[in-house]
Amino acid sequence: MMAATIQYHHRRRLPIGRIAKHAVINLGVVIVLLPLVWVLLLSVKSLPESYTTNFWPRQFDFSHYGFVLTRIQTLPQNMFNSIFVTLATVAITTFCAILGGYALVHVKLPGRMLLIWLLIASLFFPTRLLSLISIYEIQRQLGLLNTVVGLIFPYVTLNLAVSVLIMRSIFEQLPHELVEASRIDGCGPWRTLLLVLLPLLLNGIVVVSMVNFVGVWGEYLLAVTLTNDQATRTLPVVLASAHSGMGQWAYPRIAAVYVIAVTPGIIIFALFQRLYFKGLTEGAIKL
Repeated sequence: MMAATIQYHHRRRLPIGRIAKHAVINLGVVIVLLPLVWVLLLSVKSLPESYTTNFWPRQFDFSHYGFVLTRIQTLPQNMFNSIFVTLATVAITTFCAILGGYALVHVKLPGRMLLIWLLIASLFFPTRLLSLISIYEIQRQLGLLNTVVGLIFPYVTLNLAVSVLIMRSIFEQLPHELVEASRIDGCGPWRTLLLVLLPLLLNGIVVVSMVNFVGVWGEYLLAVTLTNDQATRTLPVVLASAHSGMGQWAYPRIAAVYVIAVTPGIIIFALFQRLYFKGLTEGAIKL
């Protein structure tokens, strides 16, 4: 009788816990999505209606998207700058992270553990803030200030530590027997990496690429510090300065630019979410 009572109470508590868990998750989803929906609806409101308190537009006006792409002179260039800097940073950082992760796991390096601990220790410091003045001085001496290419080098440097550690954890998940068997078959380090290990690293590469994409696409501090010309700035810097609410930067047009800015990230994550979460479950975040 006592066991039946305990089991009965346990069964009654279990649905309440599930309901509370789902309620918290759904509340978090609403908190995240509601501002995005509000910005999306604001971008399709007419100019007079955008200054009212109406949440849902009475008439949809999609002309703001064409306006910001054709009438704001530097915006297409700013979008190209963000795309170019982000893709270049992701490609270079991912390539270097693959080589670094392979070397830290499968190459006998003197002081390897010391290097790993230094990489981990660098994650606990606000490197972006502490090195801002040094980065500015180095860029000035190299003549890279106010250039799009000049943003790539500090972005790669600042994202390299966490990327190498992620790839190292991915390499450690792969069977070491594969490397030993390839060496017995006469494969050198490059052939082992390219032909044997690289096809198995797809999920880890997606994780590293997504982490770097998110970090670079929305980066503001370095972009606003190292550039001063509107045509060389990236999209986050332009958006941060667009706050007048009048003229070409009226609120529906600002909202349209925001929608354009967040759409690539949403699309990329939607396409690669399965590989991304699979890479996480395989141990990509275990440093």
